[in-house]
Formats: sequence, C-alpha cells, structure tokens
Amino acid sequence: MPGVTDRVVIVTGAGGGLGREYALLLAREGALVVVNDLGGARDGSGSGHSMADAVVEEIRAAGGTAVANYDSVATEEGAKSLIQTALDSFGAVHGVVNNAGILRDMSFVKMTPEAFEAVQRVHLFGSFYVTHAAWPHFREQGFGRVVMATSTSGLYGNFGQANYGAAKLGLVGMMNTLAIEGRKYDITVNAVAPMAATRMTADIASAEMLDKLPPAQVAPVVGHLVGEDCTDSGLVLVVGGGSVQRVQLFANQPVFFSEVPTVDQVRENWSRITDMSDAQPGVNPAG
Repeated sequence: MPGVTDRVVIVTGAGGGLGREYALLLAREGALVVVNDLGGARDGSGSGHSMADAVVEEIRAAGGTAVANYDSVATEEGAKSLIQTALDSFGAVHGVVNNAGILRDMSFVKMTPEAFEAVQRVHLFGSFYVTHAAWPHFREQGFGRVVMATSTSGLYGNFGQANYGAAKLGLVGMMNTLAIEGRKYDITVNAVAPMAATRMTADIASAEMLDKLPPAQVAPVVGHLVGEDCTDSGLVLVVGGGSVQRVQLFANQPVFFSEVPTVDQVRENWSRITDMSDAQPGVNPAG
C-alpha cells in the first residue's frame, strides 16, 4: 500500500501529546517527518528546543527519519521557515498536519481581546500560514495532504472557550474552501476533532474520562488522511476513545415566502423553519 512511505510530512506542535503521536506513527509508516514545536507552555508563552528534539531522537532511535523545527506557526515568516526546513532536509513537502495550539480559557465576560487574538493567531492564522506556504508546492507536484485540527468546542461549543471555539470552527470553514480549490491538483484537506488526554485537556475533563482517551488512538486516522490512498476531502471526523465519527452539516427543507414576509409571518412559520425532522446533508445554494 502506498500510504505515506517516503512522503515528507510536517506535524506542527509535535513535541508532545497528539502531535507527538502523529509524528511517531507517520515515521513508523515510512514518512519523512518534520517535527515542529515552539517548545512553549500551554498558553503559548516561552520557547525551547527540547520537546521537538526529544521526539526526533525517539523517531530516529526506532529507525525512522525526522528533523526538528522550532519556528512559531503564528507568524508568516515562521511558517515559511518551517516549509523551508522540509525542502532543505528532504527536498519536498507532501503533507501538513496543523496540530499546534494554545489555550487561553476564560468566560466570555472576562475574555480580553489579547486572549482572543492570541488563540486565533496560533490555531487559525497558524494553520493558514503553514498551509499557504505549502500550497504552491502541492499544486506544482500535483499532490498534497492537509489535516486541520478542529475541536468539538468549535463544532458544539464549550464554556470558557469562545476564542478557541471560534478558531476551531474557522478551520472547518477554511477546509471547506480548500477542499474545493485543491480538488484538481489531488490536494485533500480534512479536519479531525480529537478527544484525547493531553496537557490541553488535563483540567477540562475528569481523570476517569481522560484514562479512556489515550492520544495514540487518534493517530491512525490522521495517518490515513495524509496517505496517498485517501482521496476523500472536506471531511470532519471526531476521533478518540476507540471511536471514529463523521460530523456533517444538515439542512431542512426551506420555507418559501412569495413576498417579503412580515415579522408576524416569520413568527407564525417559526416551527416549520426550525423543524429538522426532514433534514438532509446540506448543499451550498450558491453552488
């Protein structure tokens, strides 16, 4: 099977948790892995080389091939440097797993613009910067694989995570368009919402629940999505605890008004407008 053998795959935020598991699995499957990690704290502060270096050493000790990169994905320059690391080390880039993330959780009434923007910069802008820097190479070679790290906090909401949820659902919106634009170049773009025990989730779920969610259970799905043999694009998958589930937008049958309705007419038809009993997978009415 073609899989990821000899493919160059970048994993951002790969110094620990989910990213580390992705990098280890991809290397075992024969990929040439760029292990990116800024080496900072969970809130994005600080930096260091030890986390990325440790994962690279682990991969090499097991007979795999990997190099470290310490750039911040939250800047255009850092993302370009990350892609250049792949090109300099392996001569190509075939896949990107946009896993890097930070948390600045707080209730919306306490949310500061700085806390909101910092999370967007890493999750949403970071995924844009890295994917944008890789995209010309994908187009030129007629092949590319992108995985976005979304979250159930973006899909369904979670108290104290307005910044994080906005960024994570924003990635689904970006994925939807990139899946369309990449189709004729054999570039696929999918999203995974992991449920896993990492330092990001250490204090937002019970120890009993986290024991059932080892991050290694998410990695095989990511491994499949970046492989040559996976041609699906535009999927959102919730993965964790031995479960893999697709999530998709659905829409009901529209209620039509022959003329501009009054507020009373909208109110009178509200139960029909909001009734999802006949819902089907949603299709963009704009084509």
